[in-house]
Formats: sequence, structure tokens, C-alpha cells
Amino acid sequence: MYEIPPTAAMRDWAVAIDGDLAAFRCASRSEPLVLPRMWPGRGLGVRDADVRGLAAAVSEAMKTPGYWLARRRAGCPWEEQPWGAAHRDAEEGFVYVPGPCGTPGDAVGYRPACRFPVALRDLRGLRIRLAACLHACVPGGARS
Repeated sequence: MYEIPPTAAMRDWAVAIDGDLAAFRCASRSEPLVLPRMWPGRGLGVRDADVRGLAAAVSEAMKTPGYWLARRRAGCPWEEQPWGAAHRDAEEGFVYVPGPCGTPGDAVGYRPACRFPVALRDLRGLRIRLAACLHACVPGGARS
């Protein structure tokens, strides 16, 4: 397992590469911990305040050789998009992104998760969806 060194842009996010998976974990230090939510095989949800850090963590994971090897092994065409458009639930203060997060199982609905895995080959699509969401739906998202 390879733990990616944290950057300032990642904020409270950490990511580890293990085989063909990237495992993301959020540990907010400044306020009470609100865990990300995962619906195995169906999508993920993160607090508005955590979207920017997650996007940075995804970008860092995409810089690793493992990402490029996983893409090559999977034979993924660049136009393939396994992630759906992100939507913001203003009432909950969460952003939800439907897609291949975790391993499909019998669980129904989004549940709090300390960490969630994403296949390395699917990171590009997640990064695109998070960037679009930052631009369109997260308050103050277009700022650097």
C-alpha cells in the first residue's frame, strides 16, 4: 500500500493506493467529524466543505504510476464516463455523486463511511464530476 503524502490543497483528506484501488479518508480536525457517505456500487456523498479537498486528493492519486497502469490494464477509453452528474442537497449540506464507489453489495441507501475505495481506472470521471460541481453548485466553489 502506498500512502500519498498530503498536500495543503487536500485539506483533511488522505488517500492510499492499494493495487488497483484508491482508498479515500476524511478526518476533519476543525469541526465535529461528519463522515462521507457511501452507497456501495452506487455512489458517494461528501459535505460541501469537503468537496474541494476530495477533488485535490483525486488529482494527487491520478499522478501516481498506478493510475496510469490501471487505465492501461482496463483498456478504458477516455470518453468513458462511469460517474453521473453531482447534485447538491442544500438542506443536508452534502454533494452526492452517483457512480462506482466501493464494491456493489446488498446495502440500500447512503451510509456513513470512514473510508471509501474507488477503482483507479474510474478516478478521471470522478475528478471531472467534482470539478463541475465546484464550479456550479458548491458555495464559493469557483475560488482557488
